[in-house]
Amino acid sequence: MMNSSSKSLSNIIPGTIIEGKWHKNRYTVQNVLGSGANGIVYLVQFQNRQVALKISDNGMAITSEVNVLKSFQKVQGYTLGPSLIDVDDWEKGDKKIPFYVMEYIHGPDLLTFVRKRGYAWTGVLILQLLSDLESMHHNGWIFGDLKPENLIVTGPPSKIRCIDVGGTTIQGRAIKEFTEFYDRGYWGMGSRKAEPSYDLFAVGMIMINTAYPKRFSKTTGGMKQLKPLIQQKPELQKFEKILIQALEGHYQSAKQMRDDMLELFSFQLAGNQESKTRQKMRNKPTSAKGTMVGRRINKKKRRKKGIIESFIILMIISFLYFLYIYEQIL
Repeated sequence: MMNSSSKSLSNIIPGTIIEGKWHKNRYTVQNVLGSGANGIVYLVQFQNRQVALKISDNGMAITSEVNVLKSFQKVQGYTLGPSLIDVDDWEKGDKKIPFYVMEYIHGPDLLTFVRKRGYAWTGVLILQLLSDLESMHHNGWIFGDLKPENLIVTGPPSKIRCIDVGGTTIQGRAIKEFTEFYDRGYWGMGSRKAEPSYDLFAVGMIMINTAYPKRFSKTTGGMKQLKPLIQQKPELQKFEKILIQALEGHYQSAKQMRDDMLELFSFQLAGNQESKTRQKMRNKPTSAKGTMVGRRINKKKRRKKGIIESFIILMIISFLYFLYIYEQIL
């Protein structure tokens, strides 16, 4: 329930100037971007560009989120969360209200992007997400409230970003914010202890959510309910083993899950190439004399080509990620 102070913060009209008490930066309010338990986020104009301003009467929540964003900025190559621009107080009458300003991340949310561009994009975006989560976990943070509504796809080139770090928690503590559908505690599949496996459960549920955009209600809970739902969707079937590993908490790091996905993609690519080669051979007439020799030669060619294709896809993905990280550093 929103208190009277929070209600007043949610009613700031467009055109209002929010001026920082200490840094004297002036921000012109344009419209509301979102609201939650710990504050309101506004789209504001600052120095001829659009940025996002979060304001709250909960000073501790603002301080916590600012510390998270500052910590992220120290992680080389990390770009999942928004960059921090300013931290200040707004004097409104006799009140001093804390706020911070961050990068405005613009684009469709994950589910909207996948619906428009096709399910094939899911794997690419999840690989990006896992890469950033690995970096985040390595530096002692768990995202906590990971869900598609907060995952924005920017670009081109397409990159997955997160617009809300309010649930981010130091490893080892209790998760401070969560959304039931993505929470393993809700499904009876683990604790709410902040650890990598908590985020990876959420990643698994996000992948399931892309195949079930309207989600579904909890009945029996656990794998008894989730496994049949995975098996019912062709787009999820190929990820079944990975999803079960993530949901059951077998992955100890985001890197392990990411490596398994890369291996799966490489295997599928090699399999598709071999299938095409076999089809060509069936359509090509051969003499009885040359059949055995031809089969041996083609088998060697297919094996060699499969290895080459696997190597190429890994190199392409690696190059894209290096380019992605390099662009962010610049």
